[in-house]
Amino acid sequence: MLSGRKSLLFAGLFGLAAMAMLVALASGSADIGIADAIDAMLGRATDKTQSLVTELRLPRALTAFSVGGLLAIAGVLMQVLLRNPLAEPYILGTSGGAAVAALCAMILGLGSFAIDIAAFGGAMAATLLVFSIAHGTGSWAPARLLLTGVVLAAGFSAATTLLLALTPEQNLRGMLFWLMGDLSFAYEPARVFLLLIGLTIGTTLVARHLNVLARGELQAAIVGMPVASFRYIVFAAASLATALSVTTVGVIGFIGLVVPHLVRLVAGSDHRIVVPASALAGGSLLVIADTLARTVMAPRQLPVGALTAAIGVPLFLILMSKTRKSTGNS
Repeated sequence: MLSGRKSLLFAGLFGLAAMAMLVALASGSADIGIADAIDAMLGRATDKTQSLVTELRLPRALTAFSVGGLLAIAGVLMQVLLRNPLAEPYILGTSGGAAVAALCAMILGLGSFAIDIAAFGGAMAATLLVFSIAHGTGSWAPARLLLTGVVLAAGFSAATTLLLALTPEQNLRGMLFWLMGDLSFAYEPARVFLLLIGLTIGTTLVARHLNVLARGELQAAIVGMPVASFRYIVFAAASLATALSVTTVGVIGFIGLVVPHLVRLVAGSDHRIVVPASALAGGSLLVIADTLARTVMAPRQLPVGALTAAIGVPLFLILMSKTRKSTGNS
């Protein structure tokens, strides 16, 4: 059973997610109002409003929520895997590999499907490369894996800069928006939404194992947990979530780093709470950021990755400040 505080947390997160989705459906270059958005969802709106909400805004909002939730859960898993609170989904060079492969596909003039395939392949190849280098001839340690990921991510960043410098100017804007996160063409939310549901349920079911692993591999081995195989599963799940997120909307940082921190500061470190709460909070944050990206300077769209940082940094600093004060007074 959930305690009163944790029940209140989930009620607040579900309310935030619902409100963020409704505002996203109602807002845009043509504002229709929340009541009209609800009518469109219930099939009671005009054909124009119905088409606007169900064919354009709803798929984009669902994609944003799903990707935000996936990045938040991937952040939780990476922080457990590396036992480092600064770990995040892109720390192992996943986004760098995806960016290099996608930019190469764009330079070659390939279509959007080929770009998606290239980005996914690059993300998974980069993750496997980091893992194989860090593993070497023996078992890998979290510190070695983290250091290898940071070094290769720097290499991918240099390659990305070189590709941008060699790119014709007419293609540069689209590439930059992809690198900063772009949901303009995110109209197929099914795959990321289904992965979010499956990953949230599966990770919550093994939350007790995550609690044990977060305390250290020695303690996990003492209680009889298959540390090596479970670590591989955690690694694969985080990599898949990150790779599919990058493939769907480009590179959107910060969510996987900050959202798990915020949830842990409020709800503690029990992953039975942290995982679903992070999925809700991460999804809501990205929906809010994407809504602002579409509406602040409409009809122009801002890069959503920059707005996730603009929203998340102040929230994180405020909450950290309040937590420090409460700790100092206790």
